Parts: sequence; C-alpha cells; structure tokens
Amino acid sequence: MHSSSLQTHHLHLLTSSEPNPKQKKTQFGYIRTKTPHGDISTYNSILFQLTKEKYDPIPKCISLYQELLCSGISPNTFTFPCLLKLLANKCALAEGKLIHAHIIKLGFEYDSYIRNNLIRFYGQCDDISMAHKLFDIFSERDIVSWTILMSGYSKVGMFRESVKLFIHMMDLNLEVDAVTVVSALSACSRLGDLKLGKKLHRYIKLRNVNLDVYAWNALVDMYAKCGDITCAYDLFKQMPERNIVTWNSMISGFVHAGEFIRALSVFRKMQSKGIDPDSTTLVSVLSACTNLGALEMGRWVHLYMLRMGFKPEGVLGNALVDMYAKCGVIDHAVQVFEGMVKRDVFTFSCLIVGFAMHGKAEKAMGLFSEMLTAGIEPNEVTFVGVLTACSHAGLVKEGLLQFDNMLKIYGLNPDVRHYGCVVDMLGRAGLLGKAEEFVKEMPIEPDSSIWGSLLAACKMHGNVEMGERVMLRALEMQSKEDGDYVLMSNLYASSNRHCESIQVRKEMRRNKVRKIPGCSSIEIDGIVYEFRAGNKLSF
Repeated sequence: MHSSSLQTHHLHLLTSSEPNPKQKKTQFGYIRTKTPHGDISTYNSILFQLTKEKYDPIPKCISLYQELLCSGISPNTFTFPCLLKLLANKCALAEGKLIHAHIIKLGFEYDSYIRNNLIRFYGQCDDISMAHKLFDIFSERDIVSWTILMSGYSKVGMFRESVKLFIHMMDLNLEVDAVTVVSALSACSRLGDLKLGKKLHRYIKLRNVNLDVYAWNALVDMYAKCGDITCAYDLFKQMPERNIVTWNSMISGFVHAGEFIRALSVFRKMQSKGIDPDSTTLVSVLSACTNLGALEMGRWVHLYMLRMGFKPEGVLGNALVDMYAKCGVIDHAVQVFEGMVKRDVFTFSCLIVGFAMHGKAEKAMGLFSEMLTAGIEPNEVTFVGVLTACSHAGLVKEGLLQFDNMLKIYGLNPDVRHYGCVVDMLGRAGLLGKAEEFVKEMPIEPDSSIWGSLLAACKMHGNVEMGERVMLRALEMQSKEDGDYVLMSNLYASSNRHCESIQVRKEMRRNKVRKIPGCSSIEIDGIVYEFRAGNKLSF
C-alpha cells in the first residue's frame, strides 16, 4: 500500500536541491514566507494559525514545511496533523500524499494521533478506499479511528457502510461515545431507514451510552426524517436539555410529516422559552405557513427577519417568495424576488410556479425567458410551473414544446408531475383522444393522479364513454381516491344516467372508500384554526 511512488517522486520534491532563502519561489512555484528562526514548536504554532485562515493557506503551508526541513529541524507528532488538516480542508489530495510519504520516511506512520489524521485526510478528500486501507492496517484502533472512518463513508454518500461500522463496533463490544452515536444516527437519517434507526436506538439503550444534547438531537432528527414523528416528539419531550438545533429538528420534522399546525405550535412554544429562531427555523416556519395559507404568520416572519437583520437571500429568500406566491399575495412575492441580490434556479422556479397558480401565464413564461437569458438552467420544478402555466392558458403547442425540451435540451427526465400537467393541459383543451393516447404511451406507469386528471377532463367535457374506460383503469390500480368515484358518479348524473351514478356510490361504499371530509381554516392573531366537516374545532 505504501507504494514506492510515495517514497520517491514526492519525497525528492521536499528534500532535494535546498532552496535559496532569498528566492521568491520554491521548487513548487509558491511564494516563500520568512523563516521564523525558531524551534519546532514555533513552526507548529504558525501551522496551527494557518488552519484558521479563510484564504487558501496551502502555498504558505508547503513553503513553511520546506523551510522547516531546510533548517535542519525535525517535524514531530504535532506537525503532521496540522499539515493534514490544512490540506484536507482544501481537498488537496496530491499534496497530502506527499506529506504521507514523508510521514512514512520519518517513521511516524504508527503514531495513533497521526494515523487517525491520515484516515481523516483521505476521507475528507473522498479517497475512502485509502482511508479504509489505513484503518485495516493498524490492529490497534481507538474510538476516534472508528468514528473518523464512519464520517468518511458518510461524506461520500455511503451511509449504509457508515452504519455497518457502528453495528460492528457494538458487536465487538467496543466502547462508543456520543460523537460516534451522532455519526451513526446522522447516516441513518440520510438513509431514511426507520427499521435500521430503531435497531441503532436499541443498541444505544442496551449499552447505556451517555447521550449529550447533540446525540439526543440526532435521535430526534433520525426518527423525524425516517417518518416516525410521534416517537421523535416523545423523545423531544424527554430531553433533559434542548438547544436551537433541537427545536429546528422538531419543527422541520412536523413540516416534513405534513403536520403544519403542530409545527407552528412548537415554534410558538420555542418563542415562549425565550429562544431566538435562526434562518433554519424561519425556513421551516415559512414552509408551514405556505402549506396552511397562513399569510399573517408569514408576514410576521418577514417583519421579524427585517427587524433582526436576516437578509431575504438564498434559501430564506426563496421560502419567502414561495410563501407569498402560494398564500395569494403574488405582488409581495414579486417585491421580495426583485429585492434579492442573488437569484438561483429555485428563486425563479418559486415565482414561475406562483404566476402559474395565479393564472398569469404570460408573466410565468416571460420570467422563464428571463431566467434562460440570465444563463440559469431550469430544473424539474421550473417545468412544473411552465407546464401548469401553459395548461391554464390553453397554450397546448408551447406546452408540448417545453415538455420535449426537458429531455432534449436540458437532459431532465419528466416525472409523474410533468406527465400529469400535460394530461391536464390536453384535457382542458378538449383534446381527450390525444390525452388518452399520451397516457398509454407514457414510459412510466401512470398513477392515480394521472387517471384522475383524465377523468376530470371527461367530466368537464361530458365524455361518459372515455370516463368509463378511465375509471376501469383506476379501479384496476385498486384506487382508493374518493375523487375518482365522485367524478364518475357526477359524470353519470350530468348525463342523466342516475342509476349508474347511484351504482358508483354503492361501489365506493363496498370498496370502503371514504370521502375525505371538507376542510377549511381561519387564521386569528397568527394562530391557525382548522375546521373539518363533522368534527369539532381543531387547533
């Protein structure tokens, strides 16, 4: 593994042809720094300070290391970790291999501190294969070695491998700490694997691992992201200590689960505890407001942002545009959009979708053109807005052109949302035959929403014969969509075929398909109250 290439070509770059201290460049071509004229501690101190610098410190780092060698000073166990940290932060793999070669030459490779930093370096530089090879070479591994390798696997997206390492640690009865737990649970969160997450939780409880607030946060976040919001909230209530990350995990968890009123409830509780929200909190709260249509609460968030100095830029600005657009105040969405210094594809997409929802097809298409002129490539959400705009405006030719452009020009594979938009567009235009043919030729299996769109078009244009065919296909999919049954029943009724209409309703009851009760909500003093048909007030 320690190949000769590391000990030949790279090494002579560091040690050959001692440079003149007066020359401006080293053999690497880097600007030289002034020699500190001190011992190894002085050099180590300077290297440590370089790790805190924001600009690229690598040229100075390599140059300083050369001076150290040329001064006859030997590096020690603190020199290499500083060098490796600097290089890892910039993913400077080639330079890191050079340092690795010198570590081998000087006999430091078996030092546990340096060894762990080498594993971390290769992991951060995405060379996880080399990181694991180093890990395997050394028989004595501490908890840091395991945790570093787990983090390395997570960094390259190999989350299941990261969790496997943690489980292997448990099976070997090795000691684990809160840091290791956080790494394992974070990987599990990314996988969205609830069964695996519960297995990890059982291991943690069985081993009686002492959890700090970060490990508790990771547990709450894991359950929330894996779909068990009830367990996440139970853990949240049990926590001996909470920080802003805790509250953010719970609020975003409720938003992800579609429990938007509960998300706002947790946010109000957070405020009552005197905890100031950060940008992550505000994005989640705005998302809840968007889905609830809670305009007043959304406006309060906007005013809070202005008062506390939060700039409506990036993800936060995009969330604000989306909230105003979907809460019916498109002019405010435009104002926020125009005030943003930097706009990305998500910014444009939010407003394009907003214009489409408000029936402003011309403005949606105009903004789409402006986006392309600015050199910003559209994404899947952009085309949902574009196709929706074309559908509402009856721009069939333009809509079909943009649908084709998705794959041909931008390399985007249309998903069920885009196919649904095209079916809706053709159906609204009365082109039912083309719509049905389009569905039959889809390269992906049409879901209930596709058949529902086509059935709605049949109802709109009174085409009972096609409606029967579509309903049959929906039933073949064992559709439990109450809307499909209601549409077909109403289609029969509007065609004076009342016996068939009643029969569909009976079929609906026989298949135990319940009509989703009507729901409305009202916002009073920033609190959303929800009403459902047949139920009491919900809040």
